[in-house]
Amino acid sequence: MAKKVFLEFEHDIEALEKKIDDLRELDESEAGHAVSVASEIASLQAKEDELVKKIYAELTPWQCSLVARHPQRPYTLDYIDAIFTDFHELHGDRAFADDEAIVGGLARLADINVVMIGNQKGRTLKERSRRNFGMAKPEGYRKALRLMKLAEKFDLPVVTFVDTPGAYPGIDAEQRGQSEAIGRNLFEMAGLKVPVLTCIIGEGGSGGALALAVADMVMMLQYATYSVISPEGCASILWKDAAQAPRAAEALALTADRLSQFGLVDRVISEPLGGAHRDPKLMATSLRQVLIDELRALLKLPLNTLMERRSERLRRMGDFEVVGEPATAAKSDEVEDAHEVNAAK
Repeated sequence: MAKKVFLEFEHDIEALEKKIDDLRELDESEAGHAVSVASEIASLQAKEDELVKKIYAELTPWQCSLVARHPQRPYTLDYIDAIFTDFHELHGDRAFADDEAIVGGLARLADINVVMIGNQKGRTLKERSRRNFGMAKPEGYRKALRLMKLAEKFDLPVVTFVDTPGAYPGIDAEQRGQSEAIGRNLFEMAGLKVPVLTCIIGEGGSGGALALAVADMVMMLQYATYSVISPEGCASILWKDAAQAPRAAEALALTADRLSQFGLVDRVISEPLGGAHRDPKLMATSLRQVLIDELRALLKLPLNTLMERRSERLRRMGDFEVVGEPATAAKSDEVEDAHEVNAAK
C-alpha cells in the first residue's frame, strides 16, 4: 500500500492518522492480550472524519487547486480500468508521433460502445517524463481528433476526461503547430455529429483542457479545477510573483461551484469525503453511474436537436453582464474633450 501524501493544509489530519497507525501497530503486537485499543482507535477515527469534513467544507480556491493536483488522485487510466470494459488503446496521429500525454481508444461503458479519450499524467517520475506530466503536444491533440473522427465515422459517442495543467509550451510544440492543433480541435468538436461527454477529473488548464472539452455536456468533479491559466501563471503575469498564486486562484473562479454558477459546467459530481484520492473505488462507482445516465440521455436526442443544443451551449459561454451605469452622451463628450486637451499639451 502506497504511503499517504498529505497536503500543506492537512497537517492536523496527518497527526491524527499517525496516532491511529501507531495504535493499530500496538494492537497487532499485543494480539491475544487483555489490553485492547480498539475503542481508542474508533474514537480517533471519528475525530479524523469530523476534521476532514470541516476542512474540506471550507476549502479555499487555492487549496482546491492543490487537491486537484494531488499525486494520488485517480487519473484517466485508473478510471478506464475501473469504469470501462474492453478498452483497446489506439496510438499515433498518423502524421508525426504518438503523444502519450493523451490516451484514447475504443471501449464499452455498460452496454454502450464509446470512444474514450483523456489526459494521462503518470505516477512514477519515469512515466511522468514519458507522458510529459499530462501536457500534450500537437501530435497529442491530432491523435485525439483522429479518434473523434473515427467515432463520428462509426456513430459512436465520445467520452473525454480532462486532467492537464495545459498544453505543452515548448519550442518544438510551437514549431509543429500547437495553437493550430488546439484550434482545429475546438472547431471540429463543435461540429461532431455524435454525442460528446466531457468530465474534468483533475486540473483543467487553459486551451490544453478546452481542446478536449467542447462537448454537449461538461461535468466536473467536486474538487477539480478549470481555468484559463494556472494560479501560478496568472500571479506571475499580474503581480510578477508566483507566490501570489492563492490570490490569483481566488480571482480566477476556478472551482466547480463557481463555474456551475456561471453556466460553464453543467453538472458537479460529489467526491468522497476528503477527495477522490481517499476512496478511488467509491469515486469510480459514482462517476460510472453518472456517465451512463448522461450518455443514455444524450443518445436519445435527435441529431439536429443535439447539434442545436451544443451550439447554444457554446454561445452562452460568451455571456457577460455590465455592472454600473453606462456612460451618458454628455460624459462621453467630456472624456473626448479631455483627450483633446491632453493631446494639445
